[in-house]
Amino acid sequence: MAKPDYLHFFIDPNRCIGCQACVQACTECDTHRGESMIHLEYVSRPESVQTVPVVCMHCEQPTCAEVCPADAIKRTGDGVVQSARKPRCIACGNCVMACPFGVPELYEDRKIMMKCDMCYDRSSIGKKPMCATVCPSQALFFGTREQIAQLRPLSAPVNTFQFGAQTITTQVHVMVPRALAQPRAYVDVAAAMDEQPRSRAVSLKVLGSDPYAEVEV
Repeated sequence: MAKPDYLHFFIDPNRCIGCQACVQACTECDTHRGESMIHLEYVSRPESVQTVPVVCMHCEQPTCAEVCPADAIKRTGDGVVQSARKPRCIACGNCVMACPFGVPELYEDRKIMMKCDMCYDRSSIGKKPMCATVCPSQALFFGTREQIAQLRPLSAPVNTFQFGAQTITTQVHVMVPRALAQPRAYVDVAAAMDEQPRSRAVSLKVLGSDPYAEVEV
């Protein structure tokens, strides 16, 4: 079976609370053999506790598959890039070095590359990947475009990423503020690495009079 084309994977990094429920749930997926294929990255650990979930983005032209000399990595017709096939993988690590998102991992003890396959045993029959089923903040969401539009009216899904001169389109969408998505419907990853975080100033409105002045205690 194939993943239904009306279901999509969305990541909203701003909503990640670093609870690691996704990491634990990922190990329960039957196709992952007890390993977690998702990990959390700190945005800037010296300055913030903000984390970002990292999963395979399932590129339309997966670089990992293009550099595999053994042709061990396949992309199914529904756009899901699978882990390396055991009989063919030679554990050379080319895919690990080539992936622009830093997703594939080489398991030296088993001599194979494994990565997120969107819980294909589940998503191919319309079920949510394990990580999306447990995420309490819905930073990881699996559903339709209509559902995500209703849940995040101020954000827009983006699935085009610019790495210097290379443009990569993915199956997985990242939610960005709608105002930033309007002028350019892509994320310039290289430029974003040099961006400075915007300051967040909280202003509290001072009331002109005491609203509880007439309240008797």
